Amino acid sequence: MAEPMTKPKPPKLTSTKITIVLNGKGGVGKTTTAVNLAAIFAEDHRVLLVDADPQGSASWWVKQSDGVDLGFKTQELTDLTGVSRQQWADYDIVVVDMPPALDSVALAAILPIADYLVLPTPPAPMDLAALIRTVRQVVLPTKIGHRVLLTKVNARGLREAQEAQQTLLECQIPVYYTVIRNLKIHERAAMAGLPISQFKSQAAAPAAADYRCVVNEIWKDWSKI
Repeated sequence: MAEPMTKPKPPKLTSTKITIVLNGKGGVGKTTTAVNLAAIFAEDHRVLLVDADPQGSASWWVKQSDGVDLGFKTQELTDLTGVSRQQWADYDIVVVDMPPALDSVALAAILPIADYLVLPTPPAPMDLAALIRTVRQVVLPTKIGHRVLLTKVNARGLREAQEAQQTLLECQIPVYYTVIRNLKIHERAAMAGLPISQFKSQAAAPAAADYRCVVNEIWKDWSKI
């Protein structure tokens, strides 16, 4: 269900683009999304992946790579005192993996300086309902550009994802055309500490294509900002 389009030229970024990957609950593919977006962004830009989640999942992932150059830098954000855009000014794009909590100190500190939000969620009705509440309560008041990314989608049956997309659109919540299929290769890539776009396996190509199509959609959003 990846959008059938050629790769557009990445937009010229005149300032650091701070992108938050956010959901109020865990187990939705948040860290997987953050790591894989950072890796693809880094093919064209200077990228920093910030791990603001006390669970440290993004940091753990990167450490499994055993020193392999993933193309982007990483930072564990433990001190939130005086967080500002200036401290990340050396990067074109900053991807922040947020804690799975809407009342976290990290969210309160970083949301005011964010430029764009990626909101991953599985398409299951309970997950979707929780995400819609998050958008209405937390995201919409900020007026920050955002889209919902459907993750962990059953690759053999896309009906649930299509229905979820329709529900979001009816709620006037923007959603990516592309969905992230629930492919086993993602687990292998994580255990190796690699983004799916760098995992050496023929089976990784379809999974990497999903994320590349998401990035293409993000480029389109950013070209309008």
